[in-house]
Amino acid sequence: MFFNVGMSCIICLLHCRVLKSAKGLIGSSFTTNLQLADGEIVLDVDGVMPTQPVLQHVGIAAWPGRLTLTNYALYFESLGVGSYDKPARYDLATDLKQVVKREMTGPLGTRLFDKAVMYKSTTITEPIFLEFPEFKGHTRRDCWLAIIREVLNMHRFIKKFNIKEIQREEVLSMAILGIFRYRAVKEAFHMAPSHFKSTLAFNLTEKLPKGDIILEALHSQLLLLHTGYQRHNTESVSNKSQAALLPASLLTLSRLGLMSLKDPYMTEEKDLSGWVVRVGVQSPLELALRESICHSGRVEAARATLDQVKVEGIDTNLAVMQALLFPLAELGKYLRFLSSWEDPFKSIMFLAVSLYVVYRGWISYMLPCSFLSIAIIMIWNKYRSKGKPLEGFQVTPPPNKNAVEQLLILQEGISQLETYVQAANIILLKLRALLLGAMPQATDLVVLYLIAMAAVFAFVPIKHLLVLAFLELFTREMPLRKYTSDRLLRRMREWWVRIPAAPVQLLRSEENKKK
Repeated sequence: MFFNVGMSCIICLLHCRVLKSAKGLIGSSFTTNLQLADGEIVLDVDGVMPTQPVLQHVGIAAWPGRLTLTNYALYFESLGVGSYDKPARYDLATDLKQVVKREMTGPLGTRLFDKAVMYKSTTITEPIFLEFPEFKGHTRRDCWLAIIREVLNMHRFIKKFNIKEIQREEVLSMAILGIFRYRAVKEAFHMAPSHFKSTLAFNLTEKLPKGDIILEALHSQLLLLHTGYQRHNTESVSNKSQAALLPASLLTLSRLGLMSLKDPYMTEEKDLSGWVVRVGVQSPLELALRESICHSGRVEAARATLDQVKVEGIDTNLAVMQALLFPLAELGKYLRFLSSWEDPFKSIMFLAVSLYVVYRGWISYMLPCSFLSIAIIMIWNKYRSKGKPLEGFQVTPPPNKNAVEQLLILQEGISQLETYVQAANIILLKLRALLLGAMPQATDLVVLYLIAMAAVFAFVPIKHLLVLAFLELFTREMPLRKYTSDRLLRRMREWWVRIPAAPVQLLRSEENKKK
Protein backbone atom coordinates (compact mmCIF):
# COMPACT_ATOMS: atom_id res chain seq x y z
CA MET A 1 0.00 0.00 0.00
CA PHE A 2 2.84 2.38 0.85
CA PHE A 3 4.37 1.67 -2.55
CA ASN A 4 1.13 2.61 -4.33
CA VAL A 5 0.81 5.79 -2.29
CA GLY A 6 4.41 6.71 -3.06
CA MET A 7 3.98 6.14 -6.78
CA SER A 8 0.78 8.21 -6.75
CA CYS A 9 2.66 11.09 -5.11
CA ILE A 10 5.47 10.83 -7.69
CA ILE A 11 2.97 10.90 -10.55
CA CYS A 12 1.23 13.95 -9.03
CA LEU A 13 4.56 15.79 -8.71
CA LEU A 14 5.49 14.95 -12.28
CA HIS A 15 2.03 16.04 -13.42
CA CYS A 16 2.58 19.42 -11.78
CA ARG A 17 5.98 19.70 -13.44
CA VAL A 18 4.49 18.91 -16.86
CA LEU A 19 1.82 21.58 -16.32
CA LYS A 20 4.43 24.15 -15.28
CA SER A 21 6.58 23.42 -18.35
CA ALA A 22 3.52 23.81 -20.60
CA LYS A 23 2.66 27.10 -18.88
CA GLY A 24 6.25 28.31 -19.31
CA LEU A 25 6.02 27.93 -23.09
CA ILE A 26 3.17 30.44 -23.34
CA GLY A 27 4.46 33.70 -24.83
CA SER A 28 8.04 32.41 -25.25
CA SER A 29 10.16 32.73 -28.39
CA PHE A 30 9.44 29.06 -29.09
CA THR A 31 5.71 29.64 -29.54
CA THR A 32 6.39 32.88 -31.45
CA ASN A 33 8.33 30.93 -34.07
CA LEU A 34 5.37 28.56 -34.46
CA GLN A 35 2.83 31.39 -34.67
CA LEU A 36 0.24 29.60 -32.58
CA ALA A 37 -3.39 30.64 -32.80
CA ASP A 38 -5.47 31.91 -29.91
CA GLY A 39 -6.18 29.10 -27.46
CA GLU A 40 -3.54 26.76 -28.97
CA ILE A 41 -1.51 25.02 -26.28
CA VAL A 42 1.75 23.12 -26.71
CA LEU A 43 1.23 19.55 -25.49
CA ASP A 44 4.65 17.99 -26.16
CA VAL A 45 7.96 18.75 -27.87
CA ASP A 46 10.60 16.29 -29.09
CA GLY A 47 13.81 16.48 -31.05
CA VAL A 48 15.36 19.33 -29.05
CA MET A 49 18.25 17.22 -27.71
CA PRO A 50 20.91 16.25 -30.30
CA THR A 51 21.07 12.72 -28.84
CA GLN A 52 17.33 12.18 -29.43
CA PRO A 53 16.48 13.69 -32.81
CA VAL A 54 13.28 13.36 -34.81
CA LEU A 55 13.82 12.51 -38.48
CA GLN A 56 11.40 13.43 -41.24
CA HIS A 57 11.73 11.14 -44.26
CA VAL A 58 11.21 12.74 -47.66
CA GLY A 59 11.76 10.25 -50.47
CA ILE A 60 15.06 8.52 -49.76
CA ALA A 61 16.39 11.39 -47.63
CA ALA A 62 15.94 11.97 -43.89
CA TRP A 63 16.26 15.36 -42.21
CA PRO A 64 16.46 16.00 -38.43
CA GLY A 65 14.27 18.56 -36.74
CA ARG A 66 11.99 19.48 -33.85
CA LEU A 67 8.47 18.08 -33.55
CA THR A 68 5.74 19.91 -31.65
CA LEU A 69 2.18 18.81 -30.90
CA THR A 70 -0.56 21.26 -29.93
CA ASN A 71 -4.25 20.77 -29.32
CA TYR A 72 -4.92 21.76 -32.95
CA ALA A 73 -1.96 20.74 -35.14
CA LEU A 74 1.39 19.03 -35.54
CA TYR A 75 4.49 21.14 -36.35
CA PHE A 76 7.86 20.01 -37.70
CA GLU A 77 10.80 22.43 -37.87
CA SER A 78 13.74 21.24 -39.94
CA LEU A 79 17.15 21.90 -38.43
CA GLY A 80 19.00 24.48 -40.50
CA VAL A 81 22.36 26.18 -40.04
CA GLY A 82 22.32 27.22 -36.39
CA SER A 83 18.53 27.57 -36.25
CA TYR A 84 15.28 25.96 -37.27
CA ASP A 85 13.61 26.57 -40.60
CA LYS A 86 10.02 27.66 -41.07
CA PRO A 87 7.76 25.03 -39.46
CA ALA A 88 5.54 22.78 -41.55
CA ARG A 89 2.03 22.63 -40.08
CA TYR A 90 -0.20 19.55 -40.30
CA ASP A 91 -3.71 20.41 -39.20
CA LEU A 92 -5.45 17.87 -36.95
CA ALA A 93 -8.65 19.85 -36.35
CA THR A 94 -10.19 19.97 -39.82
CA ASP A 95 -11.80 17.11 -41.71
CA LEU A 96 -9.02 16.12 -44.13
CA LYS A 97 -9.42 12.30 -44.15
CA GLN A 98 -6.31 12.00 -42.02
CA VAL A 99 -4.54 8.73 -41.27
CA VAL A 100 -2.00 8.30 -38.47
CA LYS A 101 -0.41 4.89 -37.96
CA ARG A 102 2.87 3.20 -37.12
CA GLU A 103 5.27 2.56 -39.97
CA MET A 104 8.71 1.11 -40.70
CA THR A 105 11.50 3.26 -42.09
CA GLY A 106 15.21 3.08 -42.73
CA PRO A 107 18.08 4.56 -44.73
CA LEU A 108 17.52 5.13 -48.47
CA GLY A 109 13.82 4.38 -48.17
CA THR A 110 14.24 0.83 -46.82
CA ARG A 111 11.84 -0.71 -44.29
CA LEU A 112 14.10 -1.89 -41.47
CA PHE A 113 13.18 -0.15 -38.21
CA ASP A 114 9.72 -0.06 -36.64
CA LYS A 115 10.17 3.36 -35.06
CA ALA A 116 8.16 5.80 -37.21
CA VAL A 117 4.75 7.45 -37.45
CA MET A 118 3.09 7.93 -40.84
CA TYR A 119 0.76 10.91 -41.37
CA LYS A 120 -1.39 11.24 -44.49
CA SER A 121 -4.13 13.70 -45.42
CA THR A 122 -5.72 15.26 -48.49
CA THR A 123 -3.64 18.45 -48.17
CA ILE A 124 -0.30 16.73 -48.86
CA THR A 125 0.61 14.84 -52.02
CA GLU A 126 2.66 12.15 -50.29
CA PRO A 127 2.49 10.84 -46.71
CA ILE A 128 5.16 12.02 -44.30
CA PHE A 129 7.17 9.70 -42.07
CA LEU A 130 8.43 10.89 -38.69
CA GLU A 131 11.05 8.59 -37.17
CA PHE A 132 11.94 8.51 -33.46
CA PRO A 133 15.34 6.76 -33.26
CA GLU A 134 16.31 4.92 -30.08
CA PHE A 135 18.62 2.02 -29.31
CA LYS A 136 16.07 -0.40 -27.85
CA GLY A 137 12.36 -0.69 -28.49
CA HIS A 138 10.00 1.91 -29.88
CA THR A 139 8.67 3.63 -26.74
CA ARG A 140 9.07 7.17 -28.08
CA ARG A 141 7.16 6.33 -31.24
CA ASP A 142 4.36 4.61 -29.32
CA CYS A 143 3.91 7.58 -26.98
CA TRP A 144 3.80 10.10 -29.81
CA LEU A 145 1.45 7.93 -31.82
CA ALA A 146 -0.90 7.73 -28.83
CA ILE A 147 -1.04 11.47 -28.13
CA ILE A 148 -1.38 12.40 -31.84
CA ARG A 149 -4.29 10.00 -32.16
CA GLU A 150 -5.83 11.42 -28.99
CA VAL A 151 -5.88 14.93 -30.50
CA LEU A 152 -7.20 13.59 -33.80
CA ASN A 153 -9.95 11.50 -32.18
CA MET A 154 -10.91 14.42 -29.95
CA HIS A 155 -11.50 16.69 -32.97
CA ARG A 156 -13.39 13.90 -34.74
CA PHE A 157 -15.68 13.69 -31.72
CA ILE A 158 -16.22 17.47 -31.85
CA LYS A 159 -17.06 17.40 -35.57
CA LYS A 160 -19.28 14.32 -35.30
CA PHE A 161 -21.60 15.89 -32.71
CA ASN A 162 -21.08 19.51 -33.87
CA ILE A 163 -19.99 20.61 -30.39
CA LYS A 164 -19.59 24.36 -29.90
CA GLU A 165 -19.05 27.06 -27.28
CA ILE A 166 -18.45 25.96 -23.68
CA GLN A 167 -18.91 22.27 -24.48
CA ARG A 168 -16.16 22.43 -27.09
CA GLU A 169 -13.78 24.14 -24.65
CA GLU A 170 -14.50 21.42 -22.08
CA VAL A 171 -13.72 18.64 -24.59
CA LEU A 172 -10.44 20.34 -25.51
CA SER A 173 -9.56 20.68 -21.82
CA MET A 174 -10.34 17.01 -21.15
CA ALA A 175 -7.98 15.89 -23.93
CA ILE A 176 -5.25 18.31 -22.82
CA LEU A 177 -5.33 17.14 -19.20
CA GLY A 178 -5.35 13.51 -20.34
CA ILE A 179 -2.21 14.04 -22.45
CA PHE A 180 -0.46 15.80 -19.57
CA ARG A 181 -1.31 12.87 -17.25
CA TYR A 182 -0.01 10.49 -19.92
CA ARG A 183 3.29 12.36 -20.08
CA ALA A 184 3.56 12.34 -16.28
CA VAL A 185 3.05 8.58 -16.12
CA LYS A 186 5.63 8.12 -18.88
CA GLU A 187 8.21 10.16 -16.98
CA ALA A 188 7.44 8.27 -13.77
CA PHE A 189 7.88 4.78 -15.24
CA HIS A 190 10.26 5.64 -18.15
CA MET A 191 8.16 3.55 -20.50
CA ALA A 192 4.99 3.72 -22.57
CA PRO A 193 2.12 3.77 -20.02
CA SER A 194 0.03 1.16 -21.83
CA HIS A 195 -1.60 0.02 -18.57
CA PHE A 196 -2.91 3.52 -17.85
CA LYS A 197 -5.45 3.44 -20.68
CA SER A 198 -7.91 5.82 -19.06
CA THR A 199 -5.54 8.80 -19.36
CA LEU A 200 -6.31 9.11 -23.09
CA ALA A 201 -10.11 8.90 -23.05
CA PHE A 202 -10.82 9.40 -26.75
CA ASN A 203 -8.26 6.79 -27.78
CA LEU A 204 -9.82 4.40 -25.29
CA THR A 205 -13.32 4.79 -26.72
CA GLU A 206 -11.99 3.86 -30.18
CA LYS A 207 -10.73 0.53 -28.81
CA LEU A 208 -13.43 -0.35 -26.27
CA PRO A 209 -16.47 -2.34 -27.38
CA LYS A 210 -19.49 -0.06 -27.78
CA GLY A 211 -17.22 2.96 -27.54
CA ASP A 212 -19.61 4.89 -29.79
CA ILE A 213 -22.30 4.55 -27.10
CA ILE A 214 -19.86 6.01 -24.55
CA LEU A 215 -19.24 9.00 -26.81
CA GLU A 216 -22.98 9.53 -27.26
CA ALA A 217 -23.45 9.44 -23.49
CA LEU A 218 -20.55 11.87 -23.06
CA HIS A 219 -22.16 14.21 -25.58
CA SER A 220 -25.48 14.11 -23.70
CA GLN A 221 -23.56 14.81 -20.48
CA LEU A 222 -21.81 17.78 -22.06
CA LEU A 223 -25.15 19.29 -23.06
CA LEU A 224 -25.81 19.85 -19.35
CA LEU A 225 -22.92 22.26 -19.06
CA HIS A 226 -23.80 25.91 -18.64
CA THR A 227 -22.00 29.19 -18.15
CA GLY A 228 -24.31 31.13 -15.88
CA TYR A 229 -24.53 28.76 -12.92
CA GLN A 230 -25.84 30.78 -9.92
CA ARG A 231 -25.04 29.78 -6.38
CA HIS A 232 -28.65 30.00 -5.21
CA ASN A 233 -29.81 27.59 -7.94
CA THR A 234 -27.68 24.70 -6.63
CA GLU A 235 -30.45 23.20 -4.50
CA SER A 236 -33.11 23.40 -7.22
CA VAL A 237 -30.78 21.94 -9.84
CA SER A 238 -29.75 19.02 -7.61
CA ASN A 239 -33.39 17.98 -7.31
CA LYS A 240 -33.73 17.43 -11.07
CA SER A 241 -33.28 14.03 -12.67
CA GLN A 242 -30.24 15.26 -14.56
CA ALA A 243 -28.52 18.11 -12.85
CA ALA A 244 -26.57 20.86 -14.54
CA LEU A 245 -22.80 20.44 -14.57
CA LEU A 246 -19.76 22.63 -14.46
CA PRO A 247 -16.83 22.35 -16.91
CA ALA A 248 -14.35 20.86 -14.44
CA SER A 249 -11.48 20.38 -16.90
CA LEU A 250 -11.83 23.90 -18.30
CA LEU A 251 -11.87 25.40 -14.81
CA THR A 252 -8.74 23.40 -13.91
CA LEU A 253 -6.80 24.69 -16.91
CA SER A 254 -8.02 28.24 -16.36
CA ARG A 255 -6.81 28.23 -12.74
CA LEU A 256 -3.43 26.97 -13.96
CA GLY A 257 -3.27 29.84 -16.45
CA LEU A 258 -3.27 27.62 -19.55
CA MET A 259 -6.71 28.63 -20.82
CA SER A 260 -8.80 31.75 -20.37
CA LEU A 261 -12.50 31.74 -19.50
CA LYS A 262 -14.62 33.80 -21.85
CA ASP A 263 -17.67 33.82 -19.58
CA PRO A 264 -17.53 36.27 -16.67
CA TYR A 265 -19.83 34.16 -14.48
CA MET A 266 -17.32 31.33 -14.37
CA THR A 267 -14.89 33.31 -12.28
CA GLU A 268 -17.46 33.50 -9.48
CA GLU A 269 -17.78 29.73 -9.09
CA LYS A 270 -14.58 29.00 -7.20
CA ASP A 271 -15.96 26.29 -4.92
CA LEU A 272 -17.89 24.40 -7.60
CA SER A 273 -15.60 22.74 -10.12
CA GLY A 274 -17.10 19.30 -10.36
CA TRP A 275 -20.11 17.41 -11.57
CA VAL A 276 -23.37 17.94 -9.65
CA VAL A 277 -25.59 14.85 -9.85
CA ARG A 278 -28.19 13.10 -7.75
CA VAL A 279 -26.81 10.64 -5.20
CA GLY A 280 -27.66 7.00 -5.90
CA VAL A 281 -28.67 7.60 -9.54
CA GLN A 282 -26.35 6.44 -12.31
CA SER A 283 -25.88 8.77 -15.23
CA PRO A 284 -26.10 7.54 -18.84
CA LEU A 285 -22.33 7.88 -19.09
CA GLU A 286 -21.79 5.58 -16.10
CA LEU A 287 -24.23 3.02 -17.52
CA ALA A 288 -22.44 3.08 -20.90
CA LEU A 289 -19.06 2.64 -19.23
CA ARG A 290 -20.33 -0.26 -17.12
CA GLU A 291 -21.74 -2.02 -20.18
CA SER A 292 -18.54 -1.46 -22.16
CA ILE A 293 -16.39 -2.81 -19.32
CA CYS A 294 -18.50 -5.97 -19.20
CA HIS A 295 -17.93 -6.53 -22.91
CA SER A 296 -14.24 -5.58 -22.77
CA GLY A 297 -13.56 -8.44 -20.36
CA ARG A 298 -14.80 -10.91 -22.95
CA VAL A 299 -12.81 -9.18 -25.67
CA GLU A 300 -9.58 -9.39 -23.66
CA ALA A 301 -10.22 -13.07 -22.92
CA ALA A 302 -10.73 -13.72 -26.63
CA ARG A 303 -7.55 -11.80 -27.50
CA ALA A 304 -5.61 -13.90 -25.00
CA THR A 305 -6.56 -17.01 -26.94
CA LEU A 306 -5.18 -15.44 -30.14
CA ASP A 307 -1.70 -15.19 -28.63
CA GLN A 308 -1.83 -18.87 -27.70
CA VAL A 309 -2.69 -20.13 -31.19
CA LYS A 310 -0.24 -17.99 -33.17
CA VAL A 311 2.60 -20.10 -34.59
CA GLU A 312 5.81 -19.02 -36.26
CA GLY A 313 6.98 -19.98 -39.71
CA ILE A 314 5.26 -19.82 -43.08
CA ASP A 315 5.28 -23.60 -43.51
CA THR A 316 3.80 -24.18 -40.04
CA ASN A 317 0.99 -21.67 -40.65
CA LEU A 318 0.23 -23.31 -43.99
CA ALA A 319 0.06 -26.70 -42.23
CA VAL A 320 -2.43 -25.30 -39.69
CA MET A 321 -4.57 -23.80 -42.46
CA GLN A 322 -4.49 -27.05 -44.41
CA ALA A 323 -5.64 -28.98 -41.34
CA LEU A 324 -8.49 -26.52 -40.68
CA LEU A 325 -9.67 -26.69 -44.30
CA PHE A 326 -9.40 -30.49 -44.40
CA PRO A 327 -13.20 -31.12 -44.59
CA LEU A 328 -13.61 -28.76 -47.54
CA ALA A 329 -10.59 -30.29 -49.26
CA GLU A 330 -12.06 -33.78 -48.83
CA LEU A 331 -15.40 -32.60 -50.24
CA GLY A 332 -13.62 -31.16 -53.28
CA LYS A 333 -11.70 -34.40 -53.79
CA TYR A 334 -14.93 -36.42 -53.66
CA LEU A 335 -16.62 -34.15 -56.22
CA ARG A 336 -13.60 -34.48 -58.51
CA PHE A 337 -13.79 -38.26 -58.04
CA LEU A 338 -17.45 -38.25 -59.14
CA SER A 339 -16.74 -36.03 -62.14
CA SER A 340 -13.86 -38.30 -63.24
CA TRP A 341 -16.31 -41.25 -63.72
CA GLU A 342 -13.96 -43.76 -62.11
CA ASP A 343 -17.02 -45.29 -60.43
CA PRO A 344 -19.83 -44.97 -63.03
CA PHE A 345 -22.60 -46.06 -60.66
CA LYS A 346 -21.87 -43.32 -58.08
CA SER A 347 -21.45 -40.71 -60.83
CA ILE A 348 -24.77 -41.66 -62.47
CA MET A 349 -26.60 -41.55 -59.11
CA PHE A 350 -25.13 -38.13 -58.27
CA LEU A 351 -26.06 -36.82 -61.73
CA ALA A 352 -29.63 -38.15 -61.47
CA VAL A 353 -30.18 -36.69 -57.98
CA SER A 354 -28.74 -33.31 -59.03
CA LEU A 355 -30.98 -33.10 -62.12
CA TYR A 356 -34.03 -34.10 -60.08
CA VAL A 357 -33.31 -31.35 -57.50
CA VAL A 358 -32.94 -28.74 -60.25
CA TYR A 359 -36.10 -29.70 -62.16
CA ARG A 360 -38.22 -29.87 -59.01
CA GLY A 361 -37.13 -26.35 -58.06
CA TRP A 362 -35.50 -27.43 -54.79
CA ILE A 363 -32.23 -25.64 -55.50
CA SER A 364 -33.58 -22.47 -53.85
CA TYR A 365 -33.91 -24.41 -50.57
CA MET A 366 -30.31 -25.63 -50.54
CA LEU A 367 -28.83 -22.52 -48.90
CA PRO A 368 -31.47 -22.28 -46.11
CA CYS A 369 -31.08 -26.01 -45.43
CA SER A 370 -27.31 -25.58 -45.19
CA PHE A 371 -27.65 -22.76 -42.64
CA LEU A 372 -30.19 -24.77 -40.67
CA SER A 373 -27.93 -27.83 -40.65
CA ILE A 374 -24.98 -25.80 -39.38
CA ALA A 375 -27.18 -24.30 -36.62
CA ILE A 376 -28.34 -27.79 -35.54
CA ILE A 377 -24.73 -29.03 -35.45
CA MET A 378 -23.69 -26.05 -33.31
CA ILE A 379 -26.55 -26.61 -30.84
CA TRP A 380 -25.73 -30.32 -30.65
CA ASN A 381 -22.05 -29.58 -29.94
CA LYS A 382 -23.01 -26.99 -27.34
CA TYR A 383 -25.14 -29.39 -25.29
CA ARG A 384 -22.75 -32.28 -25.76
CA SER A 385 -19.71 -30.34 -24.47
CA LYS A 386 -21.65 -28.94 -21.43
CA GLY A 387 -19.35 -25.93 -21.04
CA LYS A 388 -16.12 -27.93 -21.12
CA PRO A 389 -13.06 -26.21 -22.67
CA LEU A 390 -12.22 -27.14 -26.21
CA GLU A 391 -9.56 -29.72 -26.80
CA GLY A 392 -6.45 -28.64 -28.65
CA PHE A 393 -6.62 -28.88 -32.42
CA GLN A 394 -3.94 -31.39 -33.36
CA VAL A 395 -1.73 -30.44 -36.29
CA THR A 396 1.37 -32.27 -37.49
CA PRO A 397 3.97 -29.55 -38.18
CA PRO A 398 6.41 -29.88 -41.07
CA PRO A 399 10.11 -30.50 -40.42
CA ASN A 400 11.92 -27.60 -38.81
CA LYS A 401 13.67 -25.25 -41.21
CA ASN A 402 16.29 -22.63 -40.47
CA ALA A 403 16.00 -18.96 -41.40
CA VAL A 404 17.76 -19.39 -44.77
CA GLU A 405 15.41 -22.19 -45.82
CA GLN A 406 12.35 -20.13 -44.80
CA LEU A 407 13.67 -17.18 -46.83
CA LEU A 408 14.09 -19.47 -49.83
CA ILE A 409 10.51 -20.71 -49.40
CA LEU A 410 9.30 -17.10 -49.18
CA GLN A 411 11.28 -16.18 -52.30
CA GLU A 412 9.79 -19.13 -54.18
CA GLY A 413 6.29 -18.12 -53.09
CA ILE A 414 6.86 -14.55 -54.27
CA SER A 415 8.12 -15.85 -57.62
CA GLN A 416 5.01 -18.01 -58.02
CA LEU A 417 2.81 -15.04 -57.13
CA GLU A 418 4.60 -12.93 -59.75
CA THR A 419 4.02 -15.69 -62.32
CA TYR A 420 0.29 -15.78 -61.52
CA VAL A 421 0.04 -11.98 -61.80
CA GLN A 422 1.83 -12.04 -65.15
CA ALA A 423 -0.53 -14.75 -66.44
CA ALA A 424 -3.54 -12.71 -65.31
CA ASN A 425 -2.15 -9.60 -67.06
CA ILE A 426 -1.66 -11.59 -70.27
CA ILE A 427 -5.28 -12.74 -70.15
CA LEU A 428 -6.48 -9.17 -69.63
CA LEU A 429 -4.28 -7.84 -72.45
CA LYS A 430 -5.55 -10.52 -74.85
CA LEU A 431 -9.13 -9.63 -73.94
CA ARG A 432 -8.25 -5.99 -74.60
CA ALA A 433 -6.89 -6.96 -78.03
CA LEU A 434 -10.13 -8.82 -78.82
CA LEU A 435 -12.22 -5.88 -77.62
CA LEU A 436 -10.31 -3.40 -79.79
CA GLY A 437 -10.30 -5.68 -82.85
CA ALA A 438 -6.54 -6.31 -83.06
CA MET A 439 -7.20 -9.70 -84.73
CA PRO A 440 -10.24 -9.37 -87.06
CA GLN A 441 -10.93 -13.09 -87.57
CA ALA A 442 -10.91 -13.85 -83.86
CA THR A 443 -12.99 -10.75 -83.17
CA ASP A 444 -15.64 -11.84 -85.69
CA LEU A 445 -15.84 -15.28 -84.09
CA VAL A 446 -16.22 -13.80 -80.59
CA VAL A 447 -18.92 -11.43 -81.84
CA LEU A 448 -20.92 -14.33 -83.30
CA TYR A 449 -20.64 -16.29 -80.05
CA LEU A 450 -21.70 -13.27 -77.98
CA ILE A 451 -24.76 -12.70 -80.16
CA ALA A 452 -25.70 -16.37 -79.87
CA MET A 453 -25.26 -16.31 -76.08
CA ALA A 454 -27.40 -13.16 -75.83
CA ALA A 455 -30.18 -14.88 -77.77
CA VAL A 456 -29.92 -18.01 -75.60
CA PHE A 457 -30.06 -16.03 -72.34
CA ALA A 458 -32.98 -13.99 -73.67
CA PHE A 459 -35.24 -16.89 -74.72
CA VAL A 460 -34.13 -19.96 -72.71
CA PRO A 461 -35.15 -20.20 -69.01
CA ILE A 462 -32.35 -19.97 -66.47
CA LYS A 463 -33.21 -23.40 -65.04
CA HIS A 464 -32.48 -25.12 -68.36
CA LEU A 465 -29.24 -23.17 -68.79
CA LEU A 466 -28.05 -24.31 -65.35
CA VAL A 467 -28.84 -27.91 -66.26
CA LEU A 468 -26.94 -27.65 -69.55
CA ALA A 469 -23.92 -26.07 -67.86
CA PHE A 470 -23.92 -28.73 -65.13
CA LEU A 471 -24.15 -31.53 -67.72
CA GLU A 472 -21.31 -30.03 -69.74
CA LEU A 473 -18.98 -29.77 -66.76
CA PHE A 474 -19.90 -33.04 -65.05
CA THR A 475 -19.96 -35.32 -68.11
CA ARG A 476 -16.75 -33.97 -69.62
CA GLU A 477 -14.74 -36.98 -68.32
CA MET A 478 -17.46 -39.49 -69.23
CA PRO A 479 -16.11 -42.29 -71.46
CA LEU A 480 -18.62 -41.43 -74.21
CA ARG A 481 -17.56 -37.76 -74.29
CA LYS A 482 -13.93 -37.80 -73.20
CA TYR A 483 -12.41 -37.89 -76.70
CA THR A 484 -14.57 -35.10 -78.14
CA SER A 485 -14.26 -32.88 -75.07
CA ASP A 486 -10.46 -33.22 -75.03
CA ARG A 487 -10.30 -32.34 -78.71
CA LEU A 488 -12.57 -29.31 -78.17
CA LEU A 489 -10.41 -28.04 -75.30
CA ARG A 490 -7.29 -28.51 -77.43
CA ARG A 491 -8.77 -26.45 -80.27
CA MET A 492 -9.76 -23.71 -77.82
CA ARG A 493 -6.24 -23.55 -76.37
CA GLU A 494 -4.74 -23.38 -79.87
CA TRP A 495 -7.14 -20.57 -80.78
CA TRP A 496 -6.30 -18.67 -77.59
CA VAL A 497 -2.57 -18.96 -78.17
CA ARG A 498 -2.89 -17.33 -81.62
CA ILE A 499 -4.41 -14.16 -80.14
CA PRO A 500 -1.76 -11.42 -79.64
CA ALA A 501 -1.58 -9.39 -76.44
CA ALA A 502 -2.21 -5.67 -76.51
CA PRO A 503 1.03 -3.65 -76.16
CA VAL A 504 1.94 -1.95 -72.87
CA GLN A 505 3.91 1.27 -72.51
CA LEU A 506 5.31 2.27 -69.10
CA LEU A 507 5.35 6.04 -68.51
CA ARG A 508 7.82 7.31 -65.92
CA SER A 509 6.76 10.42 -64.04
CA GLU A 510 9.09 13.40 -63.79
CA GLU A 511 9.46 12.99 -60.00
CA ASN A 512 10.56 9.36 -60.37
CA LYS A 513 13.07 10.36 -63.04
CA LYS A 514 14.58 12.97 -60.72
CA LYS A 515 14.79 10.47 -57.84
